Amino acid sequence: MTSIDIRELTKAYGPVRALDRLTVTVRPGRVTGFLGPNGAGKSTTMRLVLGLDRPTSGTALVGGRPYTSFAEPLRHVGAVLDAAAAHPARTARDHLLTLALSNRIPARRVDEVLQETGLAGAARRRVRTFSLGMRQRLGLATALLGDPPVLMLDEPTNGLDPEGIVHLRRLTRRLADEGRTVLISSHLMSEIALTADHLVVLGRGRLLADAPVKDFIGEDASLEEAYFRLTADSAEYTTREGRS
Repeated sequence: MTSIDIRELTKAYGPVRALDRLTVTVRPGRVTGFLGPNGAGKSTTMRLVLGLDRPTSGTALVGGRPYTSFAEPLRHVGAVLDAAAAHPARTARDHLLTLALSNRIPARRVDEVLQETGLAGAARRRVRTFSLGMRQRLGLATALLGDPPVLMLDEPTNGLDPEGIVHLRRLTRRLADEGRTVLISSHLMSEIALTADHLVVLGRGRLLADAPVKDFIGEDASLEEAYFRLTADSAEYTTREGRS
């Protein structure tokens, strides 16, 4: 069982704190929805966990270790942060095969994840010809390639058709039921309500909530209503009267 452990994590850009002493544990065996207004610090958190940026202070560990300490990182963490990350001149299969070889993952796994993400028929097409939805599927195939215990997905439904969204929902549910740690950042309240067991909510770089979905909603009519009530004073902008 592998968790994501974040302790007193702070990231400052000059006088601005994108993250302010964030402490939270993302646990295995459940789908955790990662919510917050624009600028709340969600993407910053994920980048710090993945070693793509350095914290001002604090720690972000995966299974008790920094992500950068893994010699074969795809075997430990699968991440989708940018659907445009694959080289446009490569085919989908070549993109995955290169990553598999560099992480000592058997080549047969490439065909397995292409099939699992619905890209088997497009395996030999160049990435430049892919729609946004197909690029998202390729990103998911990349995340699944090493059969990792931890999945981190940033807005994974962007560009997906309804069939792709339902497939992703079922897939993340299955992965969590297998005991993996699944963290999904999204602005789609309706999809998070259908997918997540637990919520972590940020506002202006600080932790606002860390609770099961049912407890978070409480007496509110919906996840959306509970979310807006909690984050009303944390949004960068709002159309509500009297706020700017």
